[in-house]
Amino acid sequence: MAKYRRGRINDAVAQELAVCLRELRDPRLIDHFVSITRAEVAADLKVARVYFSALGNQKEAKAALEAAKGKLRHHLAVTLNLRLTPDLLFTADGSIEHGAHIARLLSDIHEADARLAREQAEAAAAAEEAEHE
Repeated sequence: MAKYRRGRINDAVAQELAVCLRELRDPRLIDHFVSITRAEVAADLKVARVYFSALGNQKEAKAALEAAKGKLRHHLAVTLNLRLTPDLLFTADGSIEHGAHIARLLSDIHEADARLAREQAEAAAAAEEAEHE
């Protein structure tokens, strides 16, 4: 299967799962703000690894997704015109937390640089003041 076609299938699966997820009324999904970040469908269309993010307990969110797997697969079968409806494997997506961690590190570096620049400016001002006395 062409790589671009599989990319389109991945996008379509992720988008349709996100649509179906909004229709589910499971409090575990609603309370933890679960969202689908991406999907990767195998070349033979038998399995799709679905990455999700949750702002709450990821284990509970994964359990809720596993419980709704049948409904989600049925939605895919109805909406997508695929030869096979893939089995869904849910995986927590750590990229959002990783990105937030990187942003915090960059912010800390920026603050340290600003603090160092202030200290150097204060030291230069104190040295200049000492020369004038």
